[in-house]
Amino acid sequence: MNVFDPDLLRTFLAVERAGGFTAAGRLLGLRQSTVSGHIARLEQATGRALFRRDTRNLALTADGAAMVGFARDILDAQARAERHFAESHLTGLIRLGASDDVMARELPEVLLEFQRSHPGVDLELTVGLSENLEHRLAAGELDLMVGKRLPGERHGEPLWRDRTVWAGPSGATGFADPIPLVTYPPPSITRRVALRALERHGRTWRIACVSDSQLGLRAAVLAGLGLTVHAESLLPPGLFAVRDDRLPDLGELEFVLLRRRERPSEPERALYEAIAASARRLRPATVGSPVGPGR
Repeated sequence: MNVFDPDLLRTFLAVERAGGFTAAGRLLGLRQSTVSGHIARLEQATGRALFRRDTRNLALTADGAAMVGFARDILDAQARAERHFAESHLTGLIRLGASDDVMARELPEVLLEFQRSHPGVDLELTVGLSENLEHRLAAGELDLMVGKRLPGERHGEPLWRDRTVWAGPSGATGFADPIPLVTYPPPSITRRVALRALERHGRTWRIACVSDSQLGLRAAVLAGLGLTVHAESLLPPGLFAVRDDRLPDLGELEFVLLRRRERPSEPERALYEAIAASARRLRPATVGSPVGPGR
């Protein structure tokens, strides 16, 4: 067996980053038993305990702390070697659309790696609302897109599911009607989810701010203008999921990858596969801490 099996090292780093086996399993899309098995195999292969466990806490041992650096170096070296030896003769133009929230996290790194591996491919990026991007895809103005859909919809290849939450600054309080909303303009999916949830529960609201960028939404919420609705794992820095029984549940969203043509060009196929293979990275590990009334 290879002591430094990349899958085991990725699981090890996920446990270290997430702070537990269950959280790491959610991050990687694996069962807790699988995560535990990976760590057990890595500890058996190294002959060292990498984590110190008790009923409440999980902490790195001295050997585990050393392994963090080794694992990162090994995975980075492997990625560099794969890029070096993966000769690419692909050429052409790819028009990619991506929703604003996805671009704020891991997707830029995926695109950078793709361009390094395929220097002959020109990438044209459009960032916007998922429904607007879908219209442009259908009109032939985009070749691929990464965006959101509602549960039950069938278009696109699923990348991950995410909980939709009310988001505000730390210590946000006071959610009496009319609830002040900070939102994208129509036809925003999160805006539609919020308004439908409020209508179902007989709540009233007012639009306190409209912005077509995540930066604008974040600034308005941090300024205390109101609450926004967002995918929990992609919350911008400084915003937190608000836990308040007076606010209606918002359900989930699904992030998906779509392509314009049933038979894509070779460059389009390569980027499609690169994004699909990186779905675990596109789903961030950091999720906003819960905020309740009075906190």
